[in-house]
Amino acid sequence: MRIAWATDLSEANEAALTNQTCLECLGRIGTEAIDLITVIPSNVHSGIPGVDIERDYRRRLEEYAITLEQEGFDVTMHAVRGTPHRRINGIAETVGASMIVVGSRGESPLRNRLIGSTARNLSRSTTVPLLVSRIQREAAHPDPTRAHLFRRTMFATDFSDNADAAFSHFEYLRHATQEATLVHVQTPRGESLDPAPEAIIEDLEELAVQLRDWGIDTTVDVRTGDPATELLAAEGAHDPTMTLLGSRGRSRLRRLLLGSVSERMLAEARGNVLLVPPAGR
Repeated sequence: MRIAWATDLSEANEAALTNQTCLECLGRIGTEAIDLITVIPSNVHSGIPGVDIERDYRRRLEEYAITLEQEGFDVTMHAVRGTPHRRINGIAETVGASMIVVGSRGESPLRNRLIGSTARNLSRSTTVPLLVSRIQREAAHPDPTRAHLFRRTMFATDFSDNADAAFSHFEYLRHATQEATLVHVQTPRGESLDPAPEAIIEDLEELAVQLRDWGIDTTVDVRTGDPATELLAAEGAHDPTMTLLGSRGRSRLRRLLLGSVSERMLAEARGNVLLVPPAGR
């Protein structure tokens, strides 16, 4: 597997890049090559004769590359200018990356709506799975909030085609996943739930059997209410190291009116998030 790892060279992103446990997890799922990407802001200029900004960024990338190479990964560096999410997507497509990884401290809901972020823009535009490695938000010297990327995985499903595609990624995640929780959130329609919770549990159990056959200790959780709110509550209850979900559910209109469940998870989840885009994006 080849992944594109984007970094802004901040201390927070360095924490993700240099954490050996995270790197071991990537190795377990079959990662062999890493394209290390940093996008130089278009408004950054040296203004000093003889100073090469691109060379300076590349030297800092080389420090990270050494750590990755010591862990056995084949590393290619890219220091480029442009719009971050567009350049990251472009490089990932060019090199044939199977996943994009980006570190993020997360943001408050208000800040996320007003300012936006590279992670959010990638979630809207990437054609390959996006792994957001969560970094401590307030710490002066941040560490990853979850050292193990995939050990305890919470899978959120609405049984859409995109959710089914996300579940298929357990094919390689299973080599690093020990525990899984399968979560579905029902939205009440009037006084009843359609389908009944018992039917949903049966559908989740069918998925759980596949994971248990791979030796993954799996439980199911059916909730009722607002999907994003309940998924965040489930994350708090189960404490997964990562949440796996598709980036588009059954209702495109609901997404336009109320905002994407996946985007709220990217902004507010305390652990890592693996977002799988819809086919044919």
